[in-house]
Amino acid sequence: MVSIDEALEKIYTNVTPKGHEIIPIESALNRIVAKAYRADFDLPRFDNSAMDGYAVKVKDAGKSVTIKEVTYAGDTAQTPFEAGEVIKIMTGAPTPVGCEAIVPIEAVQQQGEKIILPDEIQKNMMIRWRGEDIQRGRVFLPAHETITAYTLALLASQGITHLKVHRRPKVVIFSTGEELKAHYERIQPHQLYNSNAPMFYARAQELGCDVSYLSASGDNLEALQDAILEAMDADLILTSGGVSVGDKDFTIEAFEELGMRILFSKVDIKPGKPTTFGRLGKSLVINLPGNPLAAMVNFEMFVKPAILKLSGTQSFYHPTIHTHVTKNYPIKAGKYSVILGRWDGTHFIPLPQQKPGMVSPLAQADGMVLTRPSTDQLTANQPIRMIPITIPLRSDKRVELYN
Repeated sequence: MVSIDEALEKIYTNVTPKGHEIIPIESALNRIVAKAYRADFDLPRFDNSAMDGYAVKVKDAGKSVTIKEVTYAGDTAQTPFEAGEVIKIMTGAPTPVGCEAIVPIEAVQQQGEKIILPDEIQKNMMIRWRGEDIQRGRVFLPAHETITAYTLALLASQGITHLKVHRRPKVVIFSTGEELKAHYERIQPHQLYNSNAPMFYARAQELGCDVSYLSASGDNLEALQDAILEAMDADLILTSGGVSVGDKDFTIEAFEELGMRILFSKVDIKPGKPTTFGRLGKSLVINLPGNPLAAMVNFEMFVKPAILKLSGTQSFYHPTIHTHVTKNYPIKAGKYSVILGRWDGTHFIPLPQQKPGMVSPLAQADGMVLTRPSTDQLTANQPIRMIPITIPLRSDKRVELYN
Protein backbone atom coordinates (compact mmCIF):
# COMPACT_ATOMS: atom_id res chain seq x y z
CA MET A 1 0.00 0.00 0.00
CA VAL A 2 1.24 3.48 -0.89
CA SER A 3 0.43 6.92 0.47
CA ILE A 4 -1.63 9.42 -1.52
CA ASP A 5 1.51 11.45 -2.23
CA GLU A 6 3.39 8.34 -3.41
CA ALA A 7 0.48 7.36 -5.66
CA LEU A 8 0.33 10.83 -7.20
CA GLU A 9 4.11 10.85 -7.73
CA LYS A 10 3.86 7.52 -9.58
CA ILE A 11 1.23 9.06 -11.85
CA TYR A 12 3.20 12.27 -12.42
CA THR A 13 6.34 10.25 -13.23
CA ASN A 14 4.87 7.55 -15.47
CA VAL A 15 2.29 9.45 -17.51
CA THR A 16 3.49 11.29 -20.61
CA PRO A 17 1.58 13.22 -23.29
CA LYS A 18 0.62 11.43 -26.48
CA GLY A 19 1.28 12.46 -30.10
CA HIS A 20 0.37 15.64 -31.96
CA GLU A 21 -2.00 16.62 -34.74
CA ILE A 22 -2.69 19.70 -36.87
CA ILE A 23 -6.23 21.08 -36.69
CA PRO A 24 -8.05 24.29 -37.78
CA ILE A 25 -8.21 26.92 -35.06
CA GLU A 26 -12.03 26.75 -35.20
CA SER A 27 -11.77 23.17 -33.88
CA ALA A 28 -9.14 23.91 -31.26
CA LEU A 29 -11.27 25.07 -28.33
CA ASN A 30 -10.06 23.48 -25.05
CA ARG A 31 -7.19 21.68 -26.80
CA ILE A 32 -3.59 21.89 -25.55
CA VAL A 33 -1.18 23.63 -27.92
CA ALA A 34 1.94 21.53 -28.62
CA LYS A 35 4.42 24.28 -29.51
CA ALA A 36 5.04 27.93 -28.81
CA TYR A 37 3.74 30.43 -31.38
CA ARG A 38 5.60 33.66 -32.20
CA ALA A 39 4.14 36.76 -33.80
CA ASP A 40 4.87 37.22 -37.50
CA PHE A 41 4.10 40.93 -37.33
CA ASP A 42 3.46 43.75 -34.90
CA LEU A 43 0.03 44.38 -33.48
CA PRO A 44 -1.14 47.03 -34.11
CA ARG A 45 0.60 46.84 -37.46
CA PHE A 46 0.88 50.65 -37.62
CA ASP A 47 0.36 53.67 -35.39
CA ASN A 48 -3.34 54.49 -35.37
CA SER A 49 -6.02 56.58 -33.72
CA ALA A 50 -7.68 55.31 -30.55
CA MET A 51 -10.70 57.57 -31.11
CA ASP A 52 -12.71 59.48 -33.66
CA GLY A 53 -11.02 62.89 -33.59
CA TYR A 54 -8.29 65.06 -35.11
CA ALA A 55 -4.59 64.47 -35.69
CA VAL A 56 -2.91 67.64 -34.41
CA LYS A 57 0.32 69.44 -33.51
CA VAL A 58 0.72 70.11 -29.77
CA LYS A 59 1.75 73.76 -30.34
CA ASP A 60 -1.66 74.42 -31.93
CA ALA A 61 -3.43 73.96 -28.55
CA GLY A 62 -6.14 76.62 -28.08
CA LYS A 63 -5.88 77.80 -31.70
CA SER A 64 -8.29 77.91 -34.60
CA VAL A 65 -7.11 75.42 -37.22
CA THR A 66 -8.10 74.21 -40.68
CA ILE A 67 -9.23 70.64 -41.43
CA LYS A 68 -6.96 69.53 -44.27
CA GLU A 69 -8.64 66.20 -45.07
CA VAL A 70 -10.30 63.11 -43.55
CA THR A 71 -8.84 59.61 -43.10
CA TYR A 72 -10.79 56.46 -42.27
CA ALA A 73 -9.92 53.02 -40.92
CA GLY A 74 -8.59 51.01 -43.84
CA ASP A 75 -7.08 54.05 -45.59
CA THR A 76 -3.36 54.35 -46.15
CA ALA A 77 -1.44 56.85 -44.01
CA GLN A 78 -2.05 60.46 -45.08
CA THR A 79 0.58 62.95 -46.24
CA PRO A 80 2.19 65.23 -43.62
CA PHE A 81 0.33 68.30 -42.42
CA GLU A 82 1.60 71.63 -41.24
CA ALA A 83 1.06 73.72 -38.08
CA GLY A 84 -2.34 75.38 -38.26
CA GLU A 85 -3.76 72.28 -39.97
CA VAL A 86 -5.39 69.12 -38.62
CA ILE A 87 -6.52 65.89 -40.21
CA LYS A 88 -9.89 64.51 -39.19
CA ILE A 89 -9.30 60.85 -38.32
CA MET A 90 -11.54 57.91 -37.45
CA THR A 91 -10.85 55.18 -34.87
CA GLY A 92 -8.31 52.68 -36.20
CA ALA A 93 -7.15 54.86 -39.06
CA PRO A 94 -3.35 55.20 -39.51
CA THR A 95 -1.93 58.39 -38.04
CA PRO A 96 -0.40 60.78 -40.59
CA VAL A 97 3.27 61.68 -40.60
CA GLY A 98 3.98 64.40 -38.03
CA CYS A 99 0.95 63.61 -35.86
CA GLU A 100 1.73 64.46 -32.22
CA ALA A 101 -1.63 63.69 -30.61
CA ILE A 102 -5.26 62.84 -31.30
CA VAL A 103 -7.91 65.22 -29.95
CA PRO A 104 -11.40 63.65 -29.58
CA ILE A 105 -14.18 65.18 -31.67
CA GLU A 106 -16.13 66.14 -28.56
CA ALA A 107 -13.16 68.17 -27.21
CA VAL A 108 -13.16 70.77 -30.05
CA GLN A 109 -15.38 73.73 -30.87
CA GLN A 110 -16.77 74.21 -34.33
CA GLN A 111 -15.97 77.61 -35.93
CA GLY A 112 -17.47 77.66 -39.41
CA GLU A 113 -15.23 75.47 -41.56
CA LYS A 114 -12.53 75.57 -38.91
CA ILE A 115 -12.30 74.14 -35.38
CA ILE A 116 -10.85 75.48 -32.14
CA LEU A 117 -8.61 73.04 -30.29
CA PRO A 118 -8.62 72.71 -26.48
CA ASP A 119 -6.16 74.80 -24.48
CA GLU A 120 -4.23 71.73 -23.27
CA ILE A 121 -3.09 68.87 -25.47
CA GLN A 122 -0.86 66.13 -24.13
CA LYS A 123 1.70 64.79 -26.56
CA ASN A 124 0.97 61.26 -27.86
CA MET A 125 -2.53 61.18 -26.36
CA MET A 126 -5.05 58.80 -27.96
CA ILE A 127 -2.44 57.20 -30.24
CA ARG A 128 -2.15 53.41 -30.38
CA TRP A 129 1.43 52.59 -31.21
CA ARG A 130 2.69 49.94 -33.58
CA GLY A 131 3.58 46.77 -31.62
CA GLU A 132 2.28 48.01 -28.27
CA ASP A 133 0.01 44.96 -28.04
CA ILE A 134 2.13 42.20 -29.64
CA GLN A 135 5.64 42.65 -30.99
CA ARG A 136 6.91 40.74 -33.98
CA GLY A 137 9.07 37.76 -32.97
CA ARG A 138 7.69 37.56 -29.43
CA VAL A 139 5.98 34.40 -28.12
CA PHE A 140 2.30 35.27 -27.80
CA LEU A 141 1.09 31.70 -27.14
CA PRO A 142 3.38 29.45 -25.06
CA ALA A 143 3.44 25.68 -25.53
CA HIS A 144 1.13 23.56 -23.34
CA GLU A 145 -1.47 26.31 -22.95
CA THR A 146 -5.18 25.48 -23.14
CA ILE A 147 -6.92 27.07 -26.10
CA THR A 148 -9.82 29.32 -25.11
CA ALA A 149 -12.13 31.59 -27.08
CA TYR A 150 -9.78 34.45 -26.22
CA THR A 151 -6.72 32.49 -27.36
CA LEU A 152 -8.46 32.11 -30.71
CA ALA A 153 -8.67 35.90 -30.96
CA LEU A 154 -4.87 36.07 -30.60
CA LEU A 155 -4.36 33.42 -33.25
CA ALA A 156 -6.77 35.05 -35.69
CA SER A 157 -5.09 38.43 -35.17
CA GLN A 158 -1.87 36.87 -36.51
CA GLY A 159 -3.58 35.19 -39.46
CA ILE A 160 -2.94 31.68 -38.11
CA THR A 161 -5.39 29.15 -39.55
CA HIS A 162 -4.11 25.82 -38.16
CA LEU A 163 -2.55 24.73 -34.86
CA LYS A 164 -0.30 21.93 -33.69
CA VAL A 165 -2.01 20.44 -30.63
CA HIS A 166 -1.57 17.42 -28.40
CA ARG A 167 -3.78 14.53 -29.41
CA ARG A 168 -6.78 13.91 -27.18
CA PRO A 169 -6.18 11.02 -24.75
CA LYS A 170 -8.10 7.91 -25.72
CA VAL A 171 -9.85 6.35 -22.73
CA VAL A 172 -11.62 2.99 -22.70
CA ILE A 173 -13.95 2.19 -19.81
CA PHE A 174 -15.45 -1.07 -18.64
CA SER A 175 -16.96 -2.31 -15.41
CA THR A 176 -16.88 -5.75 -13.85
CA GLY A 177 -19.74 -7.59 -12.24
CA GLU A 178 -22.39 -9.95 -13.56
CA GLU A 179 -24.91 -8.14 -11.35
CA LEU A 180 -24.43 -4.89 -13.30
CA LYS A 181 -26.67 -3.88 -16.18
CA ALA A 182 -26.64 -0.83 -18.42
CA HIS A 183 -29.20 1.84 -17.59
CA TYR A 184 -31.14 1.04 -20.80
CA GLU A 185 -31.55 -2.67 -19.97
CA ARG A 186 -34.15 -4.47 -17.91
CA ILE A 187 -32.93 -5.66 -14.53
CA GLN A 188 -33.91 -8.41 -12.18
CA PRO A 189 -34.49 -7.82 -8.44
CA HIS A 190 -30.97 -9.08 -7.64
CA GLN A 191 -29.27 -6.82 -10.20
CA LEU A 192 -28.09 -3.18 -10.25
CA TYR A 193 -27.82 -0.47 -12.84
CA ASN A 194 -24.24 0.48 -13.66
CA SER A 195 -23.85 4.10 -12.58
CA ASN A 196 -20.03 4.16 -12.63
CA ALA A 197 -19.45 3.70 -16.35
CA PRO A 198 -21.67 6.62 -17.51
CA MET A 199 -20.12 8.78 -14.77
CA PHE A 200 -16.56 7.97 -15.89
CA TYR A 201 -17.52 8.37 -19.55
CA ALA A 202 -18.95 11.85 -19.06
CA ARG A 203 -16.20 13.02 -16.71
CA ALA A 204 -13.47 11.88 -19.10
CA GLN A 205 -15.24 13.76 -21.90
CA GLU A 206 -15.36 16.87 -19.70
CA LEU A 207 -11.61 16.56 -19.28
CA GLY A 208 -11.07 16.47 -23.06
CA CYS A 209 -10.78 12.75 -23.83
CA ASP A 210 -12.03 10.60 -26.67
CA VAL A 211 -13.92 7.92 -24.75
CA SER A 212 -15.14 4.43 -25.58
CA TYR A 213 -17.24 2.18 -23.37
CA LEU A 214 -17.23 -1.60 -23.31
CA SER A 215 -20.22 -3.24 -21.68
CA ALA A 216 -19.75 -4.73 -18.21
CA SER A 217 -17.47 -7.75 -18.13
CA GLY A 218 -18.39 -11.01 -16.41
CA ASP A 219 -16.74 -12.00 -13.14
CA ASN A 220 -14.39 -14.60 -14.61
CA LEU A 221 -10.86 -14.46 -15.96
CA GLU A 222 -11.74 -15.29 -19.56
CA ALA A 223 -14.42 -12.58 -19.85
CA LEU A 224 -12.21 -10.03 -18.15
CA GLN A 225 -9.25 -10.79 -20.41
CA ASP A 226 -11.43 -10.55 -23.52
CA ALA A 227 -12.52 -7.07 -22.41
CA ILE A 228 -8.92 -6.06 -21.64
CA LEU A 229 -7.63 -7.21 -25.03
CA GLU A 230 -10.40 -5.23 -26.73
CA ALA A 231 -9.35 -2.11 -24.80
CA MET A 232 -5.59 -2.25 -25.43
CA ASP A 233 -5.52 0.44 -28.11
CA ALA A 234 -6.35 2.99 -25.42
CA ASP A 235 -3.99 5.46 -23.77
CA LEU A 236 -5.82 4.76 -20.51
CA ILE A 237 -7.93 1.75 -19.58
CA LEU A 238 -10.25 2.55 -16.71
CA THR A 239 -12.17 -0.11 -14.81
CA SER A 240 -14.27 -0.21 -11.67
CA GLY A 241 -15.06 -3.15 -9.46
CA GLY A 242 -13.40 -6.50 -8.90
CA VAL A 243 -10.30 -5.04 -7.21
CA SER A 244 -11.02 -6.07 -3.63
CA VAL A 245 -10.62 -9.49 -2.00
CA GLY A 246 -13.94 -11.18 -2.82
CA ASP A 247 -14.22 -14.64 -4.38
CA LYS A 248 -14.95 -13.14 -7.80
CA ASP A 249 -12.56 -10.19 -7.66
CA PHE A 250 -10.37 -11.24 -10.58
CA THR A 251 -9.69 -7.88 -12.25
CA ILE A 252 -6.06 -7.46 -11.15
CA GLU A 253 -5.27 -11.11 -11.83
CA ALA A 254 -6.69 -10.80 -15.35
CA PHE A 255 -4.53 -7.76 -16.09
CA GLU A 256 -1.41 -9.34 -14.58
CA GLU A 257 -1.78 -12.54 -16.60
CA LEU A 258 -1.81 -10.37 -19.73
CA GLY A 259 1.42 -8.66 -18.63
CA MET A 260 0.42 -5.58 -16.67
CA ARG A 261 3.24 -4.09 -14.58
CA ILE A 262 1.72 -2.77 -11.36
CA LEU A 263 3.07 0.62 -10.29
CA PHE A 264 0.99 0.76 -7.14
CA SER A 265 -1.76 -1.37 -5.65
CA LYS A 266 -3.89 -0.11 -2.77
CA VAL A 267 -3.70 3.46 -1.50
CA ASP A 268 -3.87 4.70 2.08
CA ILE A 269 -7.08 6.63 1.46
CA LYS A 270 -10.65 6.43 2.73
CA PRO A 271 -12.76 5.75 0.76
CA GLY A 272 -11.17 3.84 -2.11
CA LYS A 273 -8.23 1.88 -0.72
CA PRO A 274 -8.37 -0.82 -3.47
CA THR A 275 -7.14 1.45 -6.27
CA THR A 276 -4.45 0.13 -8.65
CA PHE A 277 -2.28 1.86 -11.26
CA GLY A 278 -0.19 0.02 -13.83
CA ARG A 279 0.97 -0.26 -17.42
CA LEU A 280 -0.05 -2.87 -19.98
CA GLY A 281 1.89 -2.53 -23.20
CA LYS A 282 1.44 1.09 -24.30
CA SER A 283 -1.71 1.52 -22.21
CA LEU A 284 -1.95 2.92 -18.72
CA VAL A 285 -4.41 1.14 -16.45
CA ILE A 286 -6.29 2.44 -13.44
CA ASN A 287 -8.56 0.04 -11.56
CA LEU A 288 -11.01 1.81 -9.27
CA PRO A 289 -13.33 0.45 -6.57
CA GLY A 290 -16.85 -0.53 -7.52
CA ASN A 291 -18.61 1.53 -4.85
CA PRO A 292 -19.82 4.69 -6.66
CA LEU A 293 -18.73 7.32 -4.13
CA ALA A 294 -15.35 5.64 -3.58
CA ALA A 295 -14.90 5.38 -7.36
CA MET A 296 -15.76 9.07 -7.83
CA VAL A 297 -13.36 10.22 -5.10
CA ASN A 298 -10.47 8.22 -6.55
CA PHE A 299 -11.28 9.27 -10.10
CA GLU A 300 -10.89 12.90 -9.01
CA MET A 301 -7.80 12.18 -6.92
CA PHE A 302 -5.86 9.92 -9.33
CA VAL A 303 -7.53 9.57 -12.75
CA LYS A 304 -8.02 13.31 -13.32
CA PRO A 305 -4.29 14.21 -13.00
CA ALA A 306 -3.40 11.23 -15.21
CA ILE A 307 -5.79 12.44 -17.92
CA LEU A 308 -4.54 16.03 -17.65
CA LYS A 309 -0.91 14.91 -17.98
CA LEU A 310 -1.81 12.72 -20.97
CA SER A 311 -3.47 15.74 -22.59
CA GLY A 312 -0.21 17.72 -22.68
CA THR A 313 -0.99 20.48 -20.18
CA GLN A 314 1.56 21.37 -17.51
CA SER A 315 -1.27 22.27 -15.13
CA PHE A 316 -1.97 18.71 -14.04
CA TYR A 317 -1.50 19.14 -10.28
CA HIS A 318 -4.39 19.43 -7.85
CA PRO A 319 -5.20 23.08 -7.03
CA THR A 320 -6.69 24.08 -3.69
CA ILE A 321 -9.12 26.77 -2.61
CA HIS A 322 -8.55 28.29 0.82
CA THR A 323 -11.90 28.45 2.58
CA HIS A 324 -13.60 27.73 5.92
CA VAL A 325 -15.81 24.98 7.35
CA THR A 326 -19.38 25.97 8.21
CA LYS A 327 -19.84 23.75 11.28
CA ASN A 328 -18.28 20.96 13.33
CA TYR A 329 -17.99 17.70 11.39
CA PRO A 330 -16.76 14.52 13.15
CA ILE A 331 -14.28 12.24 11.34
CA LYS A 332 -13.17 8.74 12.24
CA ALA A 333 -9.45 9.23 12.90
CA GLY A 334 -6.71 6.81 11.91
CA LYS A 335 -6.77 7.17 8.10
CA TYR A 336 -6.24 9.74 5.40
CA SER A 337 -9.85 10.60 4.67
CA VAL A 338 -11.66 12.46 1.90
CA ILE A 339 -14.67 14.53 2.94
CA LEU A 340 -17.02 15.66 0.18
CA GLY A 341 -18.93 18.92 0.48
CA ARG A 342 -20.64 21.87 -1.14
CA TRP A 343 -18.89 25.23 -1.52
CA ASP A 344 -20.92 28.43 -1.40
CA GLY A 345 -18.07 30.71 -2.42
CA THR A 346 -16.92 31.39 1.15
CA HIS A 347 -17.54 28.20 3.14
CA PHE A 348 -17.21 24.44 2.74
CA ILE A 349 -20.34 22.55 3.85
CA PRO A 350 -19.59 18.83 4.46
CA LEU A 351 -22.28 16.52 3.10
CA PRO A 352 -24.09 14.81 5.97
CA GLN A 353 -24.27 11.40 4.25
CA GLN A 354 -21.31 10.15 2.22
CA LYS A 355 -20.85 6.41 2.52
CA PRO A 356 -18.68 4.64 -0.12
CA GLY A 357 -21.62 2.89 -1.80
CA MET A 358 -23.83 5.96 -2.14
CA VAL A 359 -24.74 7.71 -5.40
CA SER A 360 -26.80 10.72 -4.24
CA PRO A 361 -23.84 12.71 -2.77
CA LEU A 362 -22.00 12.71 -6.11
CA ALA A 363 -24.15 15.41 -7.70
CA GLN A 364 -24.00 17.57 -4.57
CA ALA A 365 -20.21 17.76 -4.15
CA ASP A 366 -18.38 20.87 -5.36
CA GLY A 367 -15.11 19.89 -3.69
CA MET A 368 -13.32 17.56 -1.33
CA VAL A 369 -11.22 18.03 1.78
CA LEU A 370 -8.33 15.69 2.56
CA THR A 371 -7.60 15.07 6.26
CA ARG A 372 -4.68 13.42 8.05
CA PRO A 373 -5.03 10.31 10.28
CA SER A 374 -4.70 12.46 13.40
CA THR A 375 -7.76 14.55 12.48
CA ASP A 376 -10.98 13.56 14.27
CA GLN A 377 -13.03 16.65 13.47
CA LEU A 378 -13.42 19.61 11.17
CA THR A 379 -14.22 22.58 13.40
CA ALA A 380 -16.65 25.41 12.60
CA ASN A 381 -14.83 28.33 10.92
CA GLN A 382 -11.62 26.30 10.67
CA PRO A 383 -9.51 27.42 7.67
CA ILE A 384 -9.09 24.52 5.26
CA ARG A 385 -7.79 23.65 1.79
CA MET A 386 -10.47 22.34 -0.55
CA ILE A 387 -9.67 20.45 -3.76
CA PRO A 388 -12.28 21.65 -6.29
CA ILE A 389 -14.32 19.14 -8.30
CA THR A 390 -16.86 21.12 -10.32
CA ILE A 391 -14.87 24.37 -10.38
CA PRO A 392 -12.47 24.26 -13.40
CA LEU A 393 -9.23 25.22 -11.65
CA ARG A 394 -5.82 23.70 -12.41
CA SER A 395 -2.31 24.22 -11.10
CA ASP A 396 1.15 23.91 -12.66
CA LYS A 397 2.70 23.64 -9.18
CA ARG A 398 2.39 20.96 -6.53
CA VAL A 399 0.72 22.38 -3.42
CA GLU A 400 -0.12 21.14 0.08
CA LEU A 401 -3.36 19.15 0.01
CA TYR A 402 -3.85 18.00 3.58
CA ASN A 403 -5.78 19.58 6.46
